Amino acid sequence: MTLSSCLVLASALFSIGIYGLLTRRQAIAVLLSVELMANAANLVFASFGHFRGGPTGQTFALFAVALTVAEVAVGLALVILFYRSHGDTQVDLARELRQ
Repeated sequence: MTLSSCLVLASALFSIGIYGLLTRRQAIAVLLSVELMANAANLVFASFGHFRGGPTGQTFALFAVALTVAEVAVGLALVILFYRSHGDTQVDLARELRQ
């Protein structure tokens, strides 16, 4: 696998994530789309680290995975609280929480 094929795969994953982020109304689907975009960025970091040499790409990917895990934990906690208060996870209903 070459660097350009890895970058094409990462851009396809990122594009699918953007599409899911813009078209989905359920909070879980939005979180999955954000996760897909983060995985595409990790693929780019790891690809550059592998093909350009040095451990910097893998190090950035490792830190990005740690941040993504924290983001998913906080996001799922918010979705669970939102579901408990409204009985649904549609993102459009979150506007009612503003005061």
